[in-house]
Amino acid sequence: MGGRMDECKKRFRCSPFFHPFIHSSIHPLLSVWFALSAAAPLARAGTVPSAQWPIFRGDAALSGRAAGTLPDSLTRLWRFKTGDAVKSSAAIADGRVFVGSNDCKLYALELATGKRLWDFKAEDAIEAAPCVVGGKVYVGADDGFLYCLDAASGKLAWKYQTDGKIMGGANSVPAPDGKGTWLLVGSYDNRLHCVDAASGKGVWTYSTGNYVNGAPAVADGKATFGGCDAIIHVVAVADGKRLAAIETGSYIAASAAMAGSRVFVGNYGGDLFCADVATGKVVWKRPGEDGAPFFASPAIADDRIVVGCRDKRLHCFSRDTGKPLWAFTTRGEVDSSPVIVGDKAVFGSADGRLYVVRLADGKPLWSYEVGEPLTASPAVANGTVVIGSEDGTIYAFGRQ
Repeated sequence: MGGRMDECKKRFRCSPFFHPFIHSSIHPLLSVWFALSAAAPLARAGTVPSAQWPIFRGDAALSGRAAGTLPDSLTRLWRFKTGDAVKSSAAIADGRVFVGSNDCKLYALELATGKRLWDFKAEDAIEAAPCVVGGKVYVGADDGFLYCLDAASGKLAWKYQTDGKIMGGANSVPAPDGKGTWLLVGSYDNRLHCVDAASGKGVWTYSTGNYVNGAPAVADGKATFGGCDAIIHVVAVADGKRLAAIETGSYIAASAAMAGSRVFVGNYGGDLFCADVATGKVVWKRPGEDGAPFFASPAIADDRIVVGCRDKRLHCFSRDTGKPLWAFTTRGEVDSSPVIVGDKAVFGSADGRLYVVRLADGKPLWSYEVGEPLTASPAVANGTVVIGSEDGTIYAFGRQ
């Protein structure tokens, strides 16, 4: 366990001591309760339009479920080489792919061909997933800035500074007055930031006891995320006030996924949680068999969830009870968050392979060997799977 703890502290700089919970709300006049149409309760676990994957995990609830289907076997359609490892997960919107690289650039590529349309250079690596809203691309970087770029040209509109690196993707919500959009993004400055999408000005911040590594999930006026303080935080989007703080006992590096009032997330201690954000109570907890950490985010189907683990397996559990249904073993740690597409799940592994397995029983259907670890998560739109590799290449797969 000592080696894994050192690795976690090195990668996420999480303190070995949990700080007291701190809350800060700096916009007290905003108290409007509002419903978020982009994150409505998930009747079918939140599938998104098949032509779009505009945000990490596909939708505001981070459900990890794409519309459409995939064939049993995929064909490599194109690949694009960047200057360094690609750990950023792609966003897909309006026929374009947006993805960051550790070469400090955000790339815009043509979805059909992989042709470069433009690139934008930040001051440090871009490992966070982009968010595409209203013709703009919003992406955080290790330099601590959240950037707003024109989606068509890559021209910088504004940048918002936090006091730590931004590793998780931003999420977008309608402003309470209905006249604008707000962005929610976590930072290694221990805070969740709410930023006005038009101006780049801060609206409110919410403080935690340690680094915020993942992206916040949003549903029914609530933002939910895990922190390196071992807490699942539930925050009112309207004003940044705490609604619930659910203890998990260990660092949370992964992004949480929401379905209705329930949130699903695993922690560094190897425990997978289902909690109710309305009551602030744990519904079920599934301890891992060997304590291997969860760094991947779950994908949510109607009756089950699938999630990767550093025990080198993709696990499937009952959504209602947490009962194990099946597990698929790879040769490497699974930090890549799976995407459910119809009756299949697609995900990457540190063994250098992209896998497609059957959702019903975990039977392997297809794999493709890249050779270097796949820690990024797939993006899926129009039957095309896009994923980056630590070999510095962005790959697209689909029907022949």
